[in-house]
Formats: sequence, C-alpha cells, structure tokens
Amino acid sequence: MNILTRFYVAAIGKLSFLDGLPPLLFRLILAPVMIIAGYNKLAISGDATGFFNNFLASPDVVQWFGNSEWGLGLPFPDLLAFLAGWSEFLGGWFLLLGLLTRLVSIPLMFTMVVAATSVHWHNGWFAIAPTNPDTSAAQVLDWLSIPGAKESLENSVEVQERIGKIRSIVDEHGFVDYLYEKGKPSILNNGIEFAAIYFAMLLSLFFTGGGRFVSVDYWLRRSVFKE
Repeated sequence: MNILTRFYVAAIGKLSFLDGLPPLLFRLILAPVMIIAGYNKLAISGDATGFFNNFLASPDVVQWFGNSEWGLGLPFPDLLAFLAGWSEFLGGWFLLLGLLTRLVSIPLMFTMVVAATSVHWHNGWFAIAPTNPDTSAAQVLDWLSIPGAKESLENSVEVQERIGKIRSIVDEHGFVDYLYEKGKPSILNNGIEFAAIYFAMLLSLFFTGGGRFVSVDYWLRRSVFKE
C-alpha cells in the first residue's frame, strides 16, 4: 500500500508540470464566445455614424436591455449594455492571451449570472431540449427526487413527438438531403446550461489563473516578481 501511495504522489507531482493545460483549454473555449458576444452588443458591429459612437452599445441592444415587454427590462440600459459589451469583447481577448485572467473573469462571471437569471432562467436547464427521456441527464435527477426533473422528462417526450412530426413533414415534402445536410432539427430550449457552464469555467480560471507556461500572466509574474 505504501508503494502505491508513493507512486501515486510521485505521478501527481510529475503531472503538475502540465497543470497549465486545463486553464488554456478553458480560455480557448471561452475567448471566442465572449469576443463575439461582446462585439455584437457594440455599435462597431453595425453602421455607427461618428467616431465616438463606435464605442457605444448598439441601439438595438440598448432597446433590448431596457424594454420590459419584449426585452430584459433592466434599468440604465445604455450603461449596462455598454459595460456588458466591452466586458465581453475586451475580456475575451484578454482571456485568449491569458492576460489579467483572474481580474477579467470577475465581470464575465457577473454577465453570465445576469444572462442566466434574466434571459434563460424561466426555460430551465437545457439549452437544447432532450428528445429521449431515457438518455436525458434529468433521469439521474429524477432518481434523486430533485424537483422539476420529472417535468423535464415529460417535456422530452413531447419534444420527441414534435421532432418526429417535423421530420415526417420534411420526408413527405422533399428536400431531405438539403435540409439535413448540416444536421438534424432540434428544439431550442434556451435554458441556463451554457451560461452555467461558462460561469463554472470562469470561476475555475479565477482561482487558477491563466495557467503555467501558457499565459501572459505567468511570464509577467516570472519577469516582474522573479518567481
């Protein structure tokens, strides 16, 4: 037993040399998502007139942030859209470089919380509605008697029926090869799944930083603090 313990400890010690890889992978996944999300919130993505207007939030996004009937109904929509857009756009580039990783993770986590609670919360967990209750993750939650799990499984049955009808209509009226060329149809549930996953990844980066050897933060720390 002592031999196995020593071997395990030695192996973990050797593997710690590569502990920068998980943060790097998280950053590479998150950065494009944040950059394009922020870019599309800003006027630079459209046809803004005037140099300074390019730095503001897109008017359509401001309306969506502020409108309580078909939007988020948030106060100070101009300011919040501006902050959200630049936090995501600049934060995404900083994540890509591994620069100020812990710092930029904070506002990005905040935007994920706002997105989850104000946009996706009422849709439940799944981003794409499962079509098979037997393979749905909600099955495990149902075993544990978690509230809402049974309703999710029942929803999967209804989604399966609707997908079946969509496919039968396509099969009957043609263009099957063209319509299915890029993938089979699915039902967008628009739940909190992606926002929650991105939040968890950002939280991990907040504690670990950008990663050893693979981030600008690491090399700055080495050069400035001689670590």
